Amino acid sequence: MQTVASSALLANRNSMELIQTALGAEKADRVIINARLVNVYTGEIQNNTAIGIKGEWIAGVGEFVQDMIGEQTIVMDADGKTLIPGFIEGHTHLAWMLSPAAFLPFAMKSGTTTIITETMETYAVAGYDGVMDFMDSLSNQPIKVWFTAPAMASISKKTRGLSRTDLKRLLGQDRVIGLGESYWQAVIQEPEQFLPLFQDTLLAGKRLEGHSAGVNDKKLAAYAAAGISSCHEPTTAEEVAARLRQGLYVMIREGSIRRDLQDISRIRHMGVSLRRLILTSDGVSPSDLIEKGYLEFIVQKAIACGFEPVTAIQMATLNVAEHFGLDHLIGGIAPGRQADMVLIPEPDVIEPETVISRGQVIVENQQLKIQPSSYKWSYASRNSIHLTEQIKSDDFIVHIKTAVNAVKIRVIDQITDLVTQELHISMPVTDGQLIPDVHQDIIKVAAIDRTHMGGKTYVGFIRGFGLKTGAFACSAAWDTSDIIVVGVTDADMAAAVNHIQHIQGGAVVCNQQKIMAEVPLPVMGIMSLSTARDMADSQEHIRRILTGMGVLFRDPILTLVTLTSAAIPYLRICEEGLVNLKNGQTVGLFV
Repeated sequence: MQTVASSALLANRNSMELIQTALGAEKADRVIINARLVNVYTGEIQNNTAIGIKGEWIAGVGEFVQDMIGEQTIVMDADGKTLIPGFIEGHTHLAWMLSPAAFLPFAMKSGTTTIITETMETYAVAGYDGVMDFMDSLSNQPIKVWFTAPAMASISKKTRGLSRTDLKRLLGQDRVIGLGESYWQAVIQEPEQFLPLFQDTLLAGKRLEGHSAGVNDKKLAAYAAAGISSCHEPTTAEEVAARLRQGLYVMIREGSIRRDLQDISRIRHMGVSLRRLILTSDGVSPSDLIEKGYLEFIVQKAIACGFEPVTAIQMATLNVAEHFGLDHLIGGIAPGRQADMVLIPEPDVIEPETVISRGQVIVENQQLKIQPSSYKWSYASRNSIHLTEQIKSDDFIVHIKTAVNAVKIRVIDQITDLVTQELHISMPVTDGQLIPDVHQDIIKVAAIDRTHMGGKTYVGFIRGFGLKTGAFACSAAWDTSDIIVVGVTDADMAAAVNHIQHIQGGAVVCNQQKIMAEVPLPVMGIMSLSTARDMADSQEHIRRILTGMGVLFRDPILTLVTLTSAAIPYLRICEEGLVNLKNGQTVGLFV
Protein backbone atom coordinates (compact mmCIF):
# COMPACT_ATOMS: atom_id res chain seq x y z
CA MET A 1 0.00 0.00 0.00
CA GLN A 2 1.37 3.37 -0.98
CA THR A 3 1.46 5.95 1.80
CA VAL A 4 0.92 9.68 1.53
CA ALA A 5 4.40 10.14 2.97
CA SER A 6 5.79 9.89 -0.55
CA SER A 7 4.15 13.03 -1.90
CA ALA A 8 7.16 15.34 -1.55
CA LEU A 9 9.41 12.97 -3.47
CA LEU A 10 6.79 12.34 -6.12
CA ALA A 11 6.34 16.08 -6.62
CA ASN A 12 10.03 16.22 -7.51
CA ARG A 13 9.83 13.45 -10.11
CA ASN A 14 9.53 14.55 -13.74
CA SER A 15 7.97 11.46 -15.26
CA MET A 16 7.97 12.84 -18.82
CA GLU A 17 11.70 13.49 -18.57
CA LEU A 18 12.27 9.95 -17.34
CA ILE A 19 10.17 8.53 -20.19
CA GLN A 20 12.13 10.49 -22.76
CA THR A 21 15.43 9.43 -21.20
CA ALA A 22 14.39 5.77 -21.17
CA LEU A 23 13.52 6.05 -24.87
CA GLY A 24 16.88 7.66 -25.63
CA ALA A 25 15.31 10.94 -26.76
CA GLU A 26 17.00 12.65 -23.82
CA LYS A 27 20.38 11.72 -22.42
CA ALA A 28 21.06 10.45 -18.93
CA ASP A 29 23.09 12.44 -16.44
CA ARG A 30 24.92 9.30 -15.33
CA VAL A 31 25.14 5.76 -16.65
CA ILE A 32 26.64 2.81 -14.80
CA ILE A 33 27.86 0.02 -17.08
CA ASN A 34 29.19 -3.52 -16.56
CA ALA A 35 27.47 -3.95 -13.20
CA ARG A 36 26.52 -7.21 -11.56
CA LEU A 37 23.06 -6.18 -10.41
CA VAL A 38 21.30 -7.68 -7.41
CA ASN A 39 17.66 -7.58 -8.45
CA VAL A 40 15.77 -7.59 -5.14
CA TYR A 41 12.43 -7.89 -6.97
CA THR A 42 13.19 -11.24 -8.61
CA GLY A 43 16.00 -12.53 -6.41
CA GLU A 44 18.30 -12.70 -9.45
CA ILE A 45 21.85 -11.54 -9.91
CA GLN A 46 22.07 -10.03 -13.42
CA ASN A 47 25.46 -9.78 -15.07
CA ASN A 48 26.67 -7.03 -17.45
CA THR A 49 23.83 -4.70 -16.55
CA ALA A 50 23.63 -0.94 -17.19
CA ILE A 51 21.64 1.66 -15.24
CA GLY A 52 20.70 5.10 -16.56
CA ILE A 53 20.12 7.97 -14.10
CA LYS A 54 18.37 11.26 -14.76
CA GLY A 55 18.55 13.73 -11.90
CA GLU A 56 17.61 11.89 -8.71
CA TRP A 57 15.85 9.05 -10.51
CA ILE A 58 16.53 5.84 -12.39
CA ALA A 59 15.34 6.06 -16.00
CA GLY A 60 16.25 2.60 -17.22
CA VAL A 61 17.93 -0.70 -16.39
CA GLY A 62 19.24 -3.01 -19.15
CA GLU A 63 21.26 -3.15 -22.35
CA PHE A 64 19.19 -0.42 -24.03
CA VAL A 65 20.65 2.09 -21.54
CA GLN A 66 23.51 2.59 -24.01
CA ASP A 67 21.09 4.78 -25.99
CA MET A 68 20.95 7.18 -23.06
CA ILE A 69 24.63 8.07 -23.23
CA GLY A 70 25.38 11.53 -24.61
CA GLU A 71 28.34 13.90 -24.63
CA GLN A 72 27.55 15.22 -21.14
CA THR A 73 26.69 11.85 -19.61
CA ILE A 74 29.02 10.66 -16.86
CA VAL A 75 29.81 7.00 -17.53
CA MET A 76 30.85 4.89 -14.58
CA ASP A 77 32.32 1.45 -15.30
CA ALA A 78 31.46 -0.98 -12.48
CA ASP A 79 33.99 -3.44 -13.93
CA GLY A 80 31.92 -6.48 -12.96
CA LYS A 81 31.44 -5.45 -9.36
CA THR A 82 28.10 -5.88 -7.61
CA LEU A 83 25.49 -3.13 -7.52
CA ILE A 84 22.83 -3.26 -4.80
CA PRO A 85 20.09 -0.83 -3.65
CA GLY A 86 20.95 1.67 -0.94
CA PHE A 87 20.29 0.28 2.52
CA ILE A 88 17.25 1.45 4.47
CA GLU A 89 17.31 1.65 8.28
CA GLY A 90 13.75 0.89 9.37
CA HIS A 91 13.98 1.58 13.09
CA THR A 92 16.52 3.57 15.05
CA HIS A 93 16.91 6.39 17.56
CA LEU A 94 19.03 9.19 16.09
CA ALA A 95 18.18 11.55 18.96
CA TRP A 96 20.55 9.66 21.20
CA MET A 97 24.10 10.64 22.15
CA LEU A 98 25.46 11.73 18.74
CA SER A 99 24.29 14.71 16.73
CA PRO A 100 23.21 14.10 13.12
CA ALA A 101 26.39 15.76 11.87
CA ALA A 102 28.48 13.23 13.78
CA PHE A 103 26.36 10.20 12.92
CA LEU A 104 25.57 10.64 9.24
CA PRO A 105 29.10 10.14 7.85
CA PHE A 106 29.10 6.60 9.24
CA ALA A 107 25.66 5.93 7.79
CA MET A 108 26.70 7.25 4.38
CA LYS A 109 29.89 5.16 4.28
CA SER A 110 27.87 2.10 5.26
CA GLY A 111 25.78 2.35 2.11
CA THR A 112 22.70 3.61 3.96
CA THR A 113 20.66 6.02 1.84
CA THR A 114 17.44 6.17 3.89
CA ILE A 115 16.83 6.21 7.66
CA ILE A 116 13.54 6.05 9.58
CA THR A 117 14.01 7.26 13.14
CA GLU A 118 11.92 7.60 16.28
CA THR A 119 11.40 11.04 17.86
CA MET A 120 10.17 10.08 21.34
CA GLU A 121 13.31 11.28 23.12
CA THR A 122 12.87 14.83 21.88
CA TYR A 123 9.14 15.08 22.62
CA ALA A 124 9.56 13.95 26.23
CA VAL A 125 11.95 16.77 27.08
CA ALA A 126 11.11 19.50 24.54
CA GLY A 127 7.62 18.84 23.18
CA TYR A 128 6.46 19.58 19.64
CA ASP A 129 9.04 22.34 19.11
CA GLY A 130 11.81 19.94 20.08
CA VAL A 131 10.60 17.34 17.59
CA MET A 132 10.52 19.96 14.85
CA ASP A 133 14.03 21.16 15.73
CA PHE A 134 15.27 17.59 15.57
CA MET A 135 13.57 16.92 12.24
CA ASP A 136 14.95 20.16 10.79
CA SER A 137 18.47 19.08 11.79
CA LEU A 138 18.08 16.09 9.47
CA SER A 139 16.54 17.93 6.53
CA ASN A 140 18.51 18.66 3.34
CA GLN A 141 21.07 15.98 4.13
CA PRO A 142 22.88 13.80 1.56
CA ILE A 143 20.60 10.88 2.48
CA LYS A 144 16.87 10.73 3.19
CA VAL A 145 15.62 10.71 6.77
CA TRP A 146 11.99 10.06 7.65
CA PHE A 147 10.43 10.08 11.09
CA THR A 148 7.80 8.45 13.26
CA ALA A 149 5.72 10.59 15.60
CA PRO A 150 6.20 9.72 19.29
CA ALA A 151 3.51 7.46 20.79
CA MET A 152 4.85 8.38 24.26
CA ALA A 153 4.19 5.25 26.27
CA SER A 154 5.71 6.36 29.57
CA ILE A 155 5.55 5.46 33.25
CA SER A 156 5.31 9.20 34.01
CA LYS A 157 1.94 10.89 33.61
CA LYS A 158 3.70 14.09 32.53
CA THR A 159 5.17 12.42 29.45
CA ARG A 160 2.53 9.75 28.79
CA GLY A 161 0.66 10.07 25.54
CA LEU A 162 0.93 12.47 22.64
CA SER A 163 -1.74 15.13 22.35
CA ARG A 164 -3.96 14.60 19.32
CA THR A 165 -3.35 18.19 18.32
CA ASP A 166 0.40 17.62 18.18
CA LEU A 167 -0.08 14.27 16.44
CA LYS A 168 -2.21 15.79 13.70
CA ARG A 169 0.36 18.54 13.20
CA LEU A 170 3.10 15.94 12.89
CA LEU A 171 1.08 13.65 10.62
CA GLY A 172 0.63 16.66 8.36
CA GLN A 173 4.39 16.60 7.79
CA ASP A 174 5.33 14.60 4.70
CA ARG A 175 8.52 13.48 6.44
CA VAL A 176 6.53 11.79 9.24
CA ILE A 177 5.56 8.34 7.97
CA GLY A 178 3.94 6.78 11.01
CA LEU A 179 3.46 6.59 14.76
CA GLY A 180 6.48 5.27 16.61
CA GLU A 181 6.76 2.24 18.83
CA SER A 182 3.98 1.91 21.39
CA TYR A 183 4.65 -0.61 24.14
CA TRP A 184 2.03 -3.35 24.14
CA GLN A 185 1.47 -3.20 27.92
CA ALA A 186 0.52 0.47 27.71
CA VAL A 187 -1.84 -0.11 24.78
CA ILE A 188 -3.63 -3.01 26.50
CA GLN A 189 -3.76 -1.26 29.89
CA GLU A 190 -4.82 2.17 28.59
CA PRO A 191 -6.52 1.71 25.20
CA GLU A 192 -8.43 4.96 25.65
CA GLN A 193 -5.09 6.79 25.61
CA PHE A 194 -3.64 5.16 22.50
CA LEU A 195 -6.45 4.00 20.21
CA PRO A 196 -7.47 7.55 19.18
CA LEU A 197 -3.83 8.17 18.19
CA PHE A 198 -3.81 4.92 16.24
CA GLN A 199 -7.00 5.88 14.42
CA ASP A 200 -5.66 9.30 13.44
CA THR A 201 -2.45 7.71 12.12
CA LEU A 202 -4.20 5.04 10.09
CA LEU A 203 -6.65 7.55 8.63
CA ALA A 204 -3.64 9.60 7.52
CA GLY A 205 -2.40 6.56 5.58
CA LYS A 206 0.61 6.01 7.82
CA ARG A 207 2.05 3.11 9.81
CA LEU A 208 1.79 2.02 13.45
CA GLU A 209 5.13 0.73 14.72
CA GLY A 210 5.08 -1.88 17.46
CA HIS A 211 6.95 -3.06 20.54
CA SER A 212 5.72 -6.47 21.66
CA ALA A 213 8.48 -7.69 23.99
CA GLY A 214 7.31 -10.67 26.04
CA VAL A 215 3.74 -10.85 24.69
CA ASN A 216 2.19 -13.92 23.07
CA ASP A 217 -1.03 -15.73 22.22
CA LYS A 218 -4.24 -13.75 22.76
CA LYS A 219 -2.48 -10.61 23.98
CA LEU A 220 -0.29 -10.58 20.88
CA ALA A 221 -3.41 -10.97 18.74
CA ALA A 222 -5.12 -8.15 20.64
CA TYR A 223 -2.11 -5.90 20.10
CA ALA A 224 -1.97 -6.70 16.38
CA ALA A 225 -5.73 -6.11 16.11
CA ALA A 226 -5.15 -2.48 17.09
CA GLY A 227 -3.48 -2.00 13.70
CA ILE A 228 0.17 -2.50 14.67
CA SER A 229 2.27 -3.27 11.60
CA SER A 230 5.70 -4.28 12.90
CA CYS A 231 7.81 -5.31 15.87
CA HIS A 232 11.54 -5.16 16.51
CA GLU A 233 11.53 -6.96 19.87
CA PRO A 234 11.58 -10.74 19.16
CA THR A 235 14.76 -12.42 20.38
CA THR A 236 14.18 -16.00 19.14
CA ALA A 237 13.17 -17.62 15.88
CA GLU A 238 9.98 -18.89 17.53
CA GLU A 239 8.97 -15.38 18.60
CA VAL A 240 9.65 -14.10 15.08
CA ALA A 241 7.50 -16.83 13.52
CA ALA A 242 4.65 -16.08 15.94
CA ARG A 243 4.61 -12.44 14.88
CA LEU A 244 4.91 -13.21 11.17
CA ARG A 245 1.88 -15.46 11.52
CA GLN A 246 -0.07 -12.52 12.97
CA GLY A 247 0.66 -10.45 9.86
CA LEU A 248 3.43 -8.30 11.32
CA TYR A 249 6.69 -7.32 9.71
CA VAL A 250 9.50 -8.36 12.04
CA MET A 251 12.62 -6.28 12.41
CA ILE A 252 15.62 -8.34 13.51
CA ARG A 253 17.63 -6.20 15.88
CA GLU A 254 21.41 -6.19 15.71
CA GLY A 255 22.61 -3.04 17.44
CA SER A 256 24.23 -1.75 20.58
CA ILE A 257 21.24 -2.39 22.86
CA ARG A 258 20.66 -5.99 21.80
CA ARG A 259 22.13 -8.40 19.27
CA ASP A 260 19.51 -10.94 18.27
CA LEU A 261 20.51 -11.91 14.73
CA GLN A 262 22.47 -15.05 15.58
CA ASP A 263 19.64 -16.65 17.57
CA ILE A 264 16.92 -15.56 15.15
CA SER A 265 18.80 -16.90 12.10
CA ARG A 266 17.30 -20.33 12.85
CA ILE A 267 14.14 -18.97 11.21
CA ARG A 268 15.76 -20.07 7.92
CA HIS A 269 14.95 -23.70 8.78
CA MET A 270 11.34 -23.18 9.86
CA GLY A 271 9.76 -23.16 6.40
CA VAL A 272 8.37 -19.62 6.62
CA SER A 273 8.72 -16.82 4.08
CA LEU A 274 11.48 -14.36 4.85
CA ARG A 275 10.02 -11.50 2.77
CA ARG A 276 8.59 -9.72 5.82
CA LEU A 277 11.87 -9.80 7.74
CA ILE A 278 13.84 -6.58 8.16
CA LEU A 279 17.34 -5.97 9.47
CA THR A 280 17.61 -3.03 11.86
CA SER A 281 19.93 -1.57 14.47
CA ASP A 282 17.55 0.05 16.99
CA GLY A 283 20.46 2.39 17.69
CA VAL A 284 24.25 2.16 17.51
CA SER A 285 26.71 3.53 20.06
CA PRO A 286 29.63 5.73 18.98
CA SER A 287 32.15 3.01 19.77
CA ASP A 288 30.24 0.39 17.76
CA LEU A 289 29.93 2.78 14.82
CA ILE A 290 33.70 3.23 14.83
CA GLU A 291 34.65 -0.39 15.47
CA LYS A 292 31.94 -2.31 13.60
CA GLY A 293 30.10 0.04 11.28
CA TYR A 294 26.41 0.42 10.63
CA LEU A 295 24.04 -1.43 8.26
CA GLU A 296 26.87 -2.89 6.20
CA PHE A 297 28.00 -4.72 9.34
CA ILE A 298 24.48 -6.01 10.02
CA VAL A 299 23.90 -7.27 6.48
CA GLN A 300 27.33 -8.92 6.44
CA LYS A 301 26.54 -10.63 9.75
CA ALA A 302 23.22 -11.88 8.36
CA ILE A 303 25.15 -13.54 5.55
CA ALA A 304 27.61 -14.98 8.06
CA CYS A 305 24.61 -16.37 10.01
CA GLY A 306 23.51 -18.33 6.95
CA PHE A 307 21.07 -16.07 5.12
CA GLU A 308 21.57 -16.07 1.35
CA PRO A 309 23.23 -12.81 0.21
CA VAL A 310 20.25 -11.70 -1.90
CA THR A 311 17.89 -12.46 0.99
CA ALA A 312 20.03 -10.49 3.44
CA ILE A 313 20.14 -7.54 1.02
CA GLN A 314 16.35 -7.68 0.57
CA MET A 315 15.99 -7.54 4.37
CA ALA A 316 17.75 -4.16 4.42
CA THR A 317 16.22 -2.70 1.24
CA LEU A 318 13.00 -3.84 -0.46
CA ASN A 319 11.41 -5.44 2.61
CA VAL A 320 11.78 -2.19 4.56
CA ALA A 321 10.39 -0.09 1.72
CA GLU A 322 7.39 -2.41 1.31
CA HIS A 323 6.60 -2.25 5.01
CA PHE A 324 6.42 1.54 4.94
CA GLY A 325 4.60 1.65 1.59
CA LEU A 326 7.57 3.32 -0.09
CA ASP A 327 8.64 0.59 -2.50
CA HIS A 328 7.39 2.60 -5.50
CA LEU A 329 10.15 5.09 -4.63
CA ILE A 330 12.98 3.27 -2.89
CA GLY A 331 14.17 -0.21 -2.00
CA GLY A 332 15.29 -1.49 -5.41
CA ILE A 333 17.10 -0.58 -8.61
CA ALA A 334 14.39 -0.12 -11.24
CA PRO A 335 12.94 2.63 -13.44
CA GLY A 336 11.07 5.35 -11.58
CA ARG A 337 12.86 4.69 -8.29
CA GLN A 338 15.25 7.05 -6.55
CA ALA A 339 18.83 6.50 -7.72
CA ASP A 340 20.05 5.07 -4.40
CA MET A 341 22.64 2.35 -4.92
CA VAL A 342 25.86 0.90 -3.56
CA LEU A 343 28.80 -0.71 -5.36
CA ILE A 344 30.32 -3.64 -3.43
CA PRO A 345 32.95 -6.22 -4.46
CA GLU A 346 30.69 -9.31 -4.42
CA PRO A 347 27.12 -10.13 -3.34
CA ASP A 348 28.47 -11.71 -0.16
CA VAL A 349 31.12 -9.06 0.53
CA ILE A 350 29.30 -6.04 1.96
CA GLU A 351 32.08 -3.48 1.71
CA PRO A 352 30.66 -0.28 0.15
CA GLU A 353 33.11 1.29 -2.28
CA THR A 354 30.84 3.79 -4.04
CA VAL A 355 27.51 5.06 -2.68
CA ILE A 356 25.01 6.97 -4.80
CA SER A 357 22.14 8.80 -3.11
CA ARG A 358 19.49 10.66 -5.13
CA GLY A 359 21.68 10.26 -8.19
CA GLN A 360 24.74 11.88 -6.58
CA VAL A 361 27.94 10.10 -5.63
CA ILE A 362 28.25 10.70 -1.89
CA VAL A 363 30.97 8.12 -1.20
CA GLU A 364 33.76 7.12 -3.59
CA ASN A 365 36.58 4.71 -2.78
CA GLN A 366 35.11 4.58 0.74
CA GLN A 367 35.65 8.32 1.20
CA LEU A 368 32.95 10.96 1.64
CA LYS A 369 32.45 13.15 -1.41
CA ILE A 370 29.71 15.23 0.23
CA GLN A 371 29.63 16.28 3.88
CA PRO A 372 26.44 16.32 5.99
CA SER A 373 24.89 19.75 6.43
CA SER A 374 25.67 21.57 9.67
CA TYR A 375 22.80 22.78 11.83
CA LYS A 376 22.30 25.46 14.46
CA TRP A 377 20.09 24.16 17.23
CA SER A 378 17.50 26.46 18.76
CA TYR A 379 18.19 28.26 22.03
CA ALA A 380 15.50 26.17 23.73
CA SER A 381 17.12 22.93 22.59
CA ARG A 382 20.47 24.06 23.99
CA ASN A 383 18.91 25.11 27.31
CA SER A 384 16.61 22.26 28.29
CA ILE A 385 17.51 21.50 31.93
CA HIS A 386 15.02 23.45 34.04
CA LEU A 387 15.42 22.90 37.77
CA THR A 388 13.71 25.65 39.74
CA GLU A 389 16.56 25.74 42.25
CA GLN A 390 19.76 23.96 43.17
CA ILE A 391 19.27 20.39 44.33
CA LYS A 392 20.25 19.91 47.97
CA SER A 393 21.50 16.86 49.84
CA ASP A 394 18.34 16.96 51.96
CA ASP A 395 16.24 16.35 48.84
CA PHE A 396 17.44 12.73 48.87
CA ILE A 397 16.77 11.95 52.53
CA VAL A 398 14.16 9.25 53.10
CA HIS A 399 12.55 10.18 56.40
CA ILE A 400 10.81 7.66 58.67
CA LYS A 401 8.36 9.53 60.86
CA THR A 402 7.37 6.68 63.14
CA ALA A 403 9.49 5.29 65.98
CA VAL A 404 10.48 1.93 64.48
CA ASN A 405 13.76 0.07 64.15
CA ALA A 406 13.14 -1.20 60.62
CA VAL A 407 10.71 -0.90 57.71
CA LYS A 408 9.96 -3.14 54.75
CA ILE A 409 10.50 -1.41 51.41
CA ARG A 410 10.32 -2.11 47.69
CA VAL A 411 13.74 -2.19 46.07
CA ILE A 412 14.59 -2.17 42.37
CA ASP A 413 16.62 -5.35 41.93
CA GLN A 414 19.03 -4.98 38.98
CA ILE A 415 19.21 -8.61 37.83
CA THR A 416 20.89 -7.90 34.45
CA ASP A 417 22.34 -4.77 32.90
CA LEU A 418 18.82 -3.86 31.68
CA VAL A 419 16.21 -6.04 33.44
CA THR A 420 14.98 -5.39 36.97
CA GLN A 421 12.54 -7.03 39.35
CA GLU A 422 10.78 -6.04 42.55
CA LEU A 423 12.44 -7.00 45.80
CA HIS A 424 11.03 -6.58 49.32
CA ILE A 425 13.68 -5.94 51.97
CA SER A 426 13.56 -4.97 55.63
CA MET A 427 15.79 -1.92 56.05
CA PRO A 428 17.03 -0.60 59.41
CA VAL A 429 16.06 2.91 60.43
CA THR A 430 19.01 5.07 61.47
CA ASP A 431 18.36 8.43 63.13
CA GLY A 432 14.90 8.55 61.61
CA GLN A 433 15.94 7.84 58.03
CA LEU A 434 16.91 5.07 55.61
CA ILE A 435 20.49 5.01 54.45
CA PRO A 436 22.23 2.92 51.75
CA ASP A 437 23.79 -0.41 52.68
CA VAL A 438 26.84 -0.71 50.43
CA HIS A 439 27.73 -4.12 51.91
CA GLN A 440 24.45 -5.50 50.54
CA ASP A 441 24.84 -3.47 47.33
CA ILE A 442 21.78 -1.37 48.18
CA ILE A 443 22.07 2.31 47.30
CA LYS A 444 19.71 5.17 46.55
CA VAL A 445 18.13 5.92 43.20
CA ALA A 446 16.20 9.08 42.39
CA ALA A 447 14.30 10.52 39.43
CA ILE A 448 14.08 14.32 39.13
CA ASP A 449 11.78 16.03 36.63
CA ARG A 450 13.74 18.60 34.63
CA THR A 451 11.05 19.83 32.23
CA HIS A 452 7.45 19.91 33.45
CA MET A 453 7.76 20.29 37.23
CA GLY A 454 11.41 21.22 37.50
CA GLY A 455 12.91 19.62 40.59
CA LYS A 456 10.10 17.25 41.55
CA THR A 457 11.95 14.27 43.01
CA TYR A 458 11.20 10.70 43.98
CA VAL A 459 13.78 8.70 45.94
CA GLY A 460 13.96 4.91 46.10
CA PHE A 461 16.53 2.17 46.54
CA ILE A 462 18.25 -0.16 44.09
CA ARG A 463 20.22 -3.37 44.60
CA GLY A 464 22.80 -4.76 42.22
CA PHE A 465 24.10 -1.60 40.56
CA GLY A 466 27.50 -2.15 42.13
CA LEU A 467 28.36 1.44 43.04
CA LYS A 468 30.47 1.50 46.23
CA THR A 469 31.03 5.23 46.57
CA GLY A 470 29.92 8.54 45.07
CA ALA A 471 27.06 9.06 42.60
CA PHE A 472 26.24 8.71 38.92
CA ALA A 473 23.60 10.79 37.09
CA CYS A 474 22.31 11.34 33.54
CA SER A 475 19.79 13.67 31.92
CA ALA A 476 18.87 11.24 29.10
CA ALA A 477 16.49 9.03 31.10
CA TRP A 478 14.36 6.93 28.76
CA ASP A 479 10.67 7.70 28.11
CA THR A 480 10.54 10.53 30.66
CA SER A 481 11.67 14.11 31.20
CA ASP A 482 13.73 13.06 34.21
CA ILE A 483 17.31 13.17 35.38
CA ILE A 484 18.12 9.77 36.84
CA VAL A 485 20.75 9.41 39.58
CA VAL A 486 22.09 6.60 41.75
CA GLY A 487 24.35 7.23 44.71
CA VAL A 488 25.84 6.19 47.99
CA THR A 489 25.85 9.68 49.53
CA ASP A 490 23.21 12.38 49.27
CA ALA A 491 25.84 15.08 48.84
CA ASP A 492 27.36 13.38 45.79
CA MET A 493 23.92 12.81 44.28
CA ALA A 494 23.13 16.51 44.65
CA ALA A 495 26.49 17.55 43.23
CA ALA A 496 26.10 15.28 40.19
CA VAL A 497 22.61 16.56 39.40
CA ASN A 498 23.59 20.19 39.86
CA HIS A 499 26.53 19.73 37.50
CA ILE A 500 24.12 18.41 34.86
CA GLN A 501 22.15 21.63 35.30
CA HIS A 502 25.40 23.60 34.94
CA ILE A 503 26.45 21.93 31.67
CA GLN A 504 22.84 21.73 30.42
CA GLY A 505 22.75 18.00 30.04
CA GLY A 506 24.98 14.98 30.22
CA ALA A 507 26.18 11.99 32.21
CA VAL A 508 28.19 12.81 35.34
CA VAL A 509 30.17 10.81 37.88
CA CYS A 510 30.81 12.48 41.24
CA ASN A 511 32.79 11.25 44.25
CA GLN A 512 33.39 13.18 47.47
CA GLN A 513 31.66 16.10 45.71
CA LYS A 514 34.31 16.15 43.00
CA ILE A 515 33.35 15.63 39.34
CA MET A 516 35.33 12.58 38.25
CA ALA A 517 34.04 12.22 34.67
CA GLU A 518 31.36 13.63 32.39
CA VAL A 519 29.82 13.20 28.95
CA PRO A 520 28.23 16.54 27.97
CA LEU A 521 24.87 16.27 26.16
CA PRO A 522 23.99 19.92 25.55
CA VAL A 523 21.27 19.35 22.91
CA MET A 524 18.03 18.74 24.84
CA GLY A 525 20.11 16.90 27.42
CA ILE A 526 20.21 13.85 25.15
CA MET A 527 22.66 14.64 22.31
CA SER A 528 26.29 15.65 22.10
CA LEU A 529 27.97 18.13 19.78
CA SER A 530 31.21 16.12 19.86
CA THR A 531 32.61 13.79 17.22
CA ALA A 532 31.91 10.08 17.40
CA ARG A 533 35.51 9.45 18.47
CA ASP A 534 35.36 12.01 21.27
CA MET A 535 32.04 10.60 22.44
CA ALA A 536 33.35 7.06 22.41
CA ASP A 537 36.40 8.13 24.40
CA SER A 538 34.26 10.03 26.94
CA GLN A 539 31.94 7.08 27.42
CA GLU A 540 34.87 4.73 27.84
CA HIS A 541 36.41 7.10 30.41
CA ILE A 542 33.16 7.11 32.40
CA ARG A 543 33.03 3.31 32.22
CA ARG A 544 36.59 2.99 33.54
CA ILE A 545 35.96 5.45 36.37
CA LEU A 546 32.76 3.64 37.36
CA THR A 547 34.52 0.26 37.19
CA GLY A 548 36.93 1.59 39.78
CA MET A 549 33.91 2.56 41.89
CA GLY A 550 32.39 -0.93 41.66
CA VAL A 551 30.09 -0.73 38.58
CA LEU A 552 30.82 -3.57 36.16
CA PHE A 553 28.17 -3.11 33.45
CA ARG A 554 29.41 -3.01 29.84
CA ASP A 555 27.52 0.25 29.25
CA PRO A 556 26.73 1.89 32.61
CA ILE A 557 25.05 4.91 30.99
CA LEU A 558 22.58 2.62 29.24
CA THR A 559 21.90 0.70 32.45
CA LEU A 560 21.25 3.93 34.32
CA VAL A 561 18.96 5.63 31.80
CA THR A 562 16.77 2.57 31.28
CA LEU A 563 15.71 2.62 34.93
CA THR A 564 12.90 4.97 33.85
CA SER A 565 11.86 3.00 30.76
CA ALA A 566 8.36 1.70 30.17
CA ALA A 567 9.76 -0.90 27.77
CA ILE A 568 11.95 -3.21 29.86
CA PRO A 569 10.76 -5.46 32.75
CA TYR A 570 9.73 -4.65 35.21
CA LEU A 571 10.11 -2.38 38.31
CA ARG A 572 10.98 1.16 37.20
CA ILE A 573 11.16 4.63 38.70
CA CYS A 574 10.07 8.12 37.67
CA GLU A 575 9.45 11.42 39.48
CA GLU A 576 6.05 10.07 40.61
CA GLY A 577 7.21 6.84 42.22
CA LEU A 578 8.02 3.22 41.50
CA VAL A 579 6.09 1.60 38.64
CA ASN A 580 5.34 -2.09 38.17
CA LEU A 581 5.18 -2.71 34.42
CA LYS A 582 3.23 -5.95 34.88
CA ASN A 583 0.12 -4.00 35.80
CA GLY A 584 1.14 -0.41 35.06
CA GLN A 585 0.54 0.63 38.66
CA THR A 586 2.56 3.30 40.45
CA VAL A 587 3.49 2.05 43.90
CA GLY A 588 5.18 3.56 46.92
CA LEU A 589 8.48 2.76 48.56
CA PHE A 590 6.95 1.11 51.60
CA VAL A 591 5.36 -2.32 51.45
